Amino acid sequence: MPSVISERTALIVVDLQPDFMPGGALACHEGDAIVPGIDRLLRTRRFRHVVATQDWHPAGHASFASAHPGTRPFQQIALHGQPQTLWPDHCVQDTPGAALHPDVDWSAADLILRKGSDPQVDSYSAFRENHGPHGTRPATGLAGWLRERGVEEVLVCGLARDVCVLWTAQDAVAAGFKAGLLWHLSRPVTPAGDEATRATLAAQGIALVDPGA
Repeated sequence: MPSVISERTALIVVDLQPDFMPGGALACHEGDAIVPGIDRLLRTRRFRHVVATQDWHPAGHASFASAHPGTRPFQQIALHGQPQTLWPDHCVQDTPGAALHPDVDWSAADLILRKGSDPQVDSYSAFRENHGPHGTRPATGLAGWLRERGVEEVLVCGLARDVCVLWTAQDAVAAGFKAGLLWHLSRPVTPAGDEATRATLAAQGIALVDPGA
């Protein structure tokens, strides 16, 4: 097994936070099942660069159903002219549910990227915010950070497979990177959408990758 997968490959671990685990505010299906595998992968030090994203919402965030009287979680509304799923309050700044998962050794991460801190704009992808009031998707700066370090390919894992992980992989391709998704180190909000997620990945040339191969 090589000590480094590639000098030009970075690992992005998306939103591995307690609020996305069973019993959390916005639990993903079997979200806790990937924690040991991601911890083992980080401890191998096989990636020169590791990015961890952290959902980091202020209280009353516009993506929360509680911010829209008369709505309920998982209902869709229009926000800034785009469809917006309303979520239960989750990953509120400085709460235990928003912390990076304590059972992972994060010392290998050389960038912690907090997203979703604009109270009016949701943020799924590590590369871009969702559409804001001006109709654009502002960049997070991650693409430039990776390019400055010679990264050409990203491998993405974490939560949730059908939302933030998927959007991150898609935006990586749009930014000119080669992208792969570690399927067995990700989990969806619900497995009902796995077939559609696989089809989307295949259509956009995003490979399913086993880092142990």
